[in-house]
Amino acid sequence: MTSLPIAGVFNDGYLAEMYEAYRRDAASVDDSWRQFFRFAESLRAEETGAAAPADATDRTLFRKVAGAAALVDAIRQHGHLAVQIDPLGTPPRGAPELTAEFHGIADADLALVPGAALGFEDTTAADVVARLRAAYSSSMAFEVEHLSDDVEREWFREMVERGGLSRAIAAEIKIALLRRLTEVDGLERFLGIAYKGAKRFSIEGTDALVPMIDAAIANAAEHGTREVVIGMAHRGRLNVLTHILGKPYSTLFAEFEGKHAKANSESDTGDVKYHMGLRGARTVAGGAEVALILVPNPSHLEFVNPVIAGVARAHQRVQGAAAGTLDEARVLTVCVHGDAAFIGEGVVAETFNMSRLRGYRVGGTLHIIANNQVGFTTDTLDARSTHYASDLAKGFEVPIVHVNGDDAEACVVAVRLAIEYRARFGKDFLIDLVGYRRHGHNETDEPAFTQPQLYKRIREHESPRAVWGARLVRDGVVTEADVQALEREIGAALGRIHDEVTATLAGEREEHDSPEGGAAPPPAPVQTAVPRERIAALNEQLLRWPADFTVHPTLLRTLPRRRDALESGIDWGHAEALALGMLAAEGISIRMTGQDVERGTFSHRQAVLHDAERGVVYTPLQNIPGATGTVEIYNSPLTETAVMGFEYGYSVAAADTLVLWEAQFGDFVNVAQPIIDQFIAADRSKWGQDSGIVLLLPHGYEGQGPEHSSARLERFLQSCADGNMCVAYPSTPAQYFHLLRRQAKLTPRRPLVLMQPKSMLRLREAASGIADLATGTFQAVIDDKDAVRQREAVRRLVLCSGKIYYDLAMRSTASPSGDAPDSNGGGNASQRAQ
Repeated sequence: MTSLPIAGVFNDGYLAEMYEAYRRDAASVDDSWRQFFRFAESLRAEETGAAAPADATDRTLFRKVAGAAALVDAIRQHGHLAVQIDPLGTPPRGAPELTAEFHGIADADLALVPGAALGFEDTTAADVVARLRAAYSSSMAFEVEHLSDDVEREWFREMVERGGLSRAIAAEIKIALLRRLTEVDGLERFLGIAYKGAKRFSIEGTDALVPMIDAAIANAAEHGTREVVIGMAHRGRLNVLTHILGKPYSTLFAEFEGKHAKANSESDTGDVKYHMGLRGARTVAGGAEVALILVPNPSHLEFVNPVIAGVARAHQRVQGAAAGTLDEARVLTVCVHGDAAFIGEGVVAETFNMSRLRGYRVGGTLHIIANNQVGFTTDTLDARSTHYASDLAKGFEVPIVHVNGDDAEACVVAVRLAIEYRARFGKDFLIDLVGYRRHGHNETDEPAFTQPQLYKRIREHESPRAVWGARLVRDGVVTEADVQALEREIGAALGRIHDEVTATLAGEREEHDSPEGGAAPPPAPVQTAVPRERIAALNEQLLRWPADFTVHPTLLRTLPRRRDALESGIDWGHAEALALGMLAAEGISIRMTGQDVERGTFSHRQAVLHDAERGVVYTPLQNIPGATGTVEIYNSPLTETAVMGFEYGYSVAAADTLVLWEAQFGDFVNVAQPIIDQFIAADRSKWGQDSGIVLLLPHGYEGQGPEHSSARLERFLQSCADGNMCVAYPSTPAQYFHLLRRQAKLTPRRPLVLMQPKSMLRLREAASGIADLATGTFQAVIDDKDAVRQREAVRRLVLCSGKIYYDLAMRSTASPSGDAPDSNGGGNASQRAQ
């Protein structure tokens, strides 16, 4: 198909100039102009019998062709503005660009332009426009023209305009949709009667979300998906838990009756029903089983988005393959958003930005906005500066389809399109499911206080189930008696199960729905020492690179010094490389990300080498002979919240991997505080999840002011309880070495927060010898006996950690000789591992 060069208001002068150039030398104008003039000339020849327009100033014919072409482009670009996507009847916005008059022609002129002039086989441009209006301005509203890739746009045109996407679904699927919507609606109405006033954040108004997820699972399975990871806020969660994940009605009713497995024990905080997660499974057509995971999350809306991506990435790894090898088709992520939170929370944009980066991509996420058209009590005019809630996604070249929540058929077809697009291009796709919220923000709210007119319309509007049932009756697919019988059947089943639960207090949670929360048991001792000869051999392996690899001249001088450093003093970056390399050699995988982690913010790491001549990279940690653990090291985008959330999700899903996230400066961790508070510090007590994530926080008070001085050690200590995480402030590289090895081998896994003063990275007095790595384990207390000559005179002990000892030692007059601390890092440094 040819995209003609003229759109919008016709420019006579410019057209005349281009046509004259074409007449003089056709090769002097762009191919699109050549095709345009040839079409127009052939049409003129048919009308007049002349080989070309008799007069270059007679541009009437050109106007008609150009106007028709501009109208076609406008329908593709703006047709979504004419679609009735609001089930409550708000008229579509419309656009003048969708009229022929806007482009300088009349509707009657369309019948005079052949379809071939626009690249179609239709008889006339009128036929083309009619077909495109039906495609772009009827039941589904497409926004795809912002995509910069011509291949993607052409693919969509094939799907939308030429029948590549079937808009109709079979009768048996329509009936299955009716059953599903009846189940969704029936459960919500039953809960509303049986537990009147209880908070449940009902799905009512966006009921189609459940069959949409059904369709995503089924269609993705056809492309090889065997696991679906879902993230969503609280609205509709109970319905998704029961109807997608398979949580028994009896278990849900028992929870409403106050019976929670281990949720009220003394050492377990538990969580509300609409925050909980669940694992389930479903057998799809063909007999394949698809594992299902709904990731738990709190009311901090949208912060689960990067977490599910991290879980998916961990499960997409190809075992036995090189680091970073993924089977992206195997795991699908589905992210359900609220309309107000989608546009309002910055973590959404952060996660979109990560979606195509090599260290974070998961092959495309299906995003669905459960659009209530109101955020708590805030109308859209106060909630966003855009026309659609979805407009944020345009900046990341994500295709968008808007669907009316009452049109179940369109909702399912949109999902089919999304899954096909993901399979073809491996990118995110967004569906804006426009519905409403039947009740207030929760079932105890009175929404008419703030949206009286909106809720008058909602009260008068039939449910999506009723709307769909009436449509099937009109179409002759079912009878009204069938619709009513199905409603009675499902209502009776719910009532029967409820009666059984209330009579016997049965329906305990399934085992996988009972998080083993509470205090973590004391960890078993872990041996972290490594024999001297193994350290020496590994050290040599890490100092090798290909013969044709040109190392930067400075690194060529400094890195080889690590050979002698085993005896003269191992610094921070060297100890880290030895710890990670030994873990990889022992079969434990490593994933490290953060801003500038490849070389380290302070150039202390240099884990990924860049060829000074060719720009290629080489990572010694990935090339340890015989290592069975993989090593991934990625510089992250300039993002803390989403990246930390991603790594947290990865660490929960990958028990065989030591996952590390490093802040560029320790105080940057402040930006990711919701991930720390809601996931890292509390996940075990709320959801029974184990994470071994390590936060590396370069920490200061070294003259750069408060902005780069503190990672807020006290904030982490205040969040510690019941063994929920470890907070450490190492004083020597050897302690760091043993801490990393201990963390990788610890059971149960718990997060580790490490403060790391940048002034110590190369401090000679803090260096460690190979003996400190080869003997013992982590030292909780280091005695400075070698620095104190008159121990019998000591009357006061000062316990400190990190850089404080070295600052004190340099000013100390306690030693008659004035000696500095020994090279093995001796010092009165107290380091608590937990």
